[in-house]
Amino acid sequence: MSNKKPVYKRVLLKLSGEALLGQQEHGIDVELCASFATQIKEVCSLGVEVALVVGGGNIFRGHVESKRFGLDRSVADYMGMLATVLNGLALQNALEQLNVPTRVMTAIQMAAIAEPYIRRRAIRHLEKGRVVIFVAGTGNPYFTTDTAAALRAKEIDADVILKATKVDGIYSADPLKDKSAKKFQTLKFIDVLKKNLRVMDSTAISLCMENDLPIVVFNLLERGNIKRAVLGEKIGTTVHQ
Repeated sequence: MSNKKPVYKRVLLKLSGEALLGQQEHGIDVELCASFATQIKEVCSLGVEVALVVGGGNIFRGHVESKRFGLDRSVADYMGMLATVLNGLALQNALEQLNVPTRVMTAIQMAAIAEPYIRRRAIRHLEKGRVVIFVAGTGNPYFTTDTAAALRAKEIDADVILKATKVDGIYSADPLKDKSAKKFQTLKFIDVLKKNLRVMDSTAISLCMENDLPIVVFNLLERGNIKRAVLGEKIGTTVHQ
């Protein structure tokens, strides 16, 4: 594997907030965060430009909590966006402890802790070898971080979205609940929408489909999978046009 070359020049890695939970019920698993940072550093060492979009579900999930607590949906979504900022700062800290230069860019201005998102500046950071962490989603309620990932990936001209999950690809049903669930090696965007496969929300899938932006879905918890995905090895499920 050491002799292989990356098949992508610039990638956007989508991490769910739940991925940072580890064995905890709530919050951020610091050791797991450090493990992710080590894997990202390995990818950067290959010369690949890496951007991240991180969710906030380990702290606060807007559309769920709005129903649970009777919060206005917009308010709940903004709270969820702020949760992604916490995760982004945790990842930045873990990466910088490994001497990986990073920039956190936020869709909601908070100058004391992060840069405002500016497309050209983000691209310039990537060109200089910095890992760019996009937080606060799109900056608008009613949009998920999946949609933010698709939007940012296209804006920075990423070659692919690497969607890191707790399972090793896309299945016909939840493999944790249905033992007969079938795993797909490849899928077309339109089939994801028709089959209502909830790997990403329909807005994100439609955006990727319209712009021919492939998605690789794989198990983040298996160490080394980020590097394998970048090297083009057949892991997980690939969604394409």
